[in-house]
Amino acid sequence: MIIRPKVNQFAILFTLKGSIAKRIALRTLMVTLLASAIVLVEMLHPSNFTKVNATPFTLLGLSLSIFMNFRNNACYDRWYEARKAWGEVIVHVRSVIRETHVIRESAQRRLLLLNLCGFAHALNARLRRENEAAASAEWINPQHDAQVPDYSGRILQTVGQQCSDLHEAGDLSEWRYMLLANHLTSLTQAQAVCERIKNTPLPFPYTLLLHRTIYLFCILLPFAMAEPLGWLTPLFTAIVSYTFFGLDAIADELEDPFGRDENDLPTDALVRGIERDILSELGTEPLPPALKPVDYVLS
Repeated sequence: MIIRPKVNQFAILFTLKGSIAKRIALRTLMVTLLASAIVLVEMLHPSNFTKVNATPFTLLGLSLSIFMNFRNNACYDRWYEARKAWGEVIVHVRSVIRETHVIRESAQRRLLLLNLCGFAHALNARLRRENEAAASAEWINPQHDAQVPDYSGRILQTVGQQCSDLHEAGDLSEWRYMLLANHLTSLTQAQAVCERIKNTPLPFPYTLLLHRTIYLFCILLPFAMAEPLGWLTPLFTAIVSYTFFGLDAIADELEDPFGRDENDLPTDALVRGIERDILSELGTEPLPPALKPVDYVLS
């Protein structure tokens, strides 16, 4: 995720970090060059362009803008829902930290909280299609079979069993054990929300239709502008294609908020925050440093 101070109105015109411009530069350049070629042909054969009317392009551009807005809103909703789900993970981990203060056996509490930290690391890896067992190996005990389909869920199952054992041993009262069980259930729900977002992309035909329409619009637009605008056509074509290609590329990034693109969620930083909360509670010194943006990107 891009984290940077506000820039002045002049500097923002030339800011590239966090901009989508680098991803769409080649496509925009190709469409601009095509527009230049079309203008050249129009100047050599003007009679072929006199009957081209710009009205259909105006209507198509308006419709395309509306449908792209729908798609971008849907993708942003996925991004924001994913952030709320990780917020729930943080809330319930902190709640477990608070509720386990009553455990007299510090070794048992330490084991439980470290397993919870391992869950956060495993969930982060799971959502990025990485190795959950390797990501959480430093934190969990006992280790689990790496081939378990729901490795993160298995860690929560272990934490639940630890809470049950503490309840049976008299270290947790009935009502406090129920509170902890509810927090673990909420962590499972947050995991399920993240997995739903990860495993359910926007309908492919809808995305494909917008992709194709954007390309067709940007390629055909110079034919309508070549005769009235002349050599201004490549400039306006570049602006229009930058806008449409950019919105399309931003939606692609936001559709999967758990990756490593610049505008994806900073899940590494969120997991580090959980890690610091737990280690601070256990009295570990020094704490690992909070992750900071590198070149304005917080991972």
